[in-house]
Amino acid sequence: MKKLLLVCSMFFLGQMAFAQAWNGKGDQKLQVGFNGWGYGTGITATYDYGLGNIVSLGAGANFFFDHNNDKYADDDFGVFGRVNFHLQEPLSLPEQWDIYPGVDLGLLGKSGTYFGAHLGVRYFFNNNVGIYGEFGNNGSLGVSFNF
Repeated sequence: MKKLLLVCSMFFLGQMAFAQAWNGKGDQKLQVGFNGWGYGTGITATYDYGLGNIVSLGAGANFFFDHNNDKYADDDFGVFGRVNFHLQEPLSLPEQWDIYPGVDLGLLGKSGTYFGAHLGVRYFFNNNVGIYGEFGNNGSLGVSFNF
């Protein structure tokens, strides 16, 4: 049993050594998470595609179950486009980490258009799976997948 635990630990640590949160041009990320603040609580999904070493372009959708503000009470769904600026290389971060400010522009239910901004952070455990947090006027916490 000890040998099995040792082998599994070595495998897990080896996988962590190859984790990369941002690859630049051609990088693809899918994120699924929980909205805990902003326009309401619910779930979110986003997709980002790397256009260069620093910039990614993406899209996303929010599904709201509860609203923090009566103004958005009838807005249960939102779709948006987004641009992120990845600071992993400029800040010389370890390859498992990525910090990215970004902006969103989209449609929010019956309220019409909205503009948002966020500061995001990702940490990858291995090449495929990590966690993320985005903090701003419509933030979320969840799981990030690398493609």
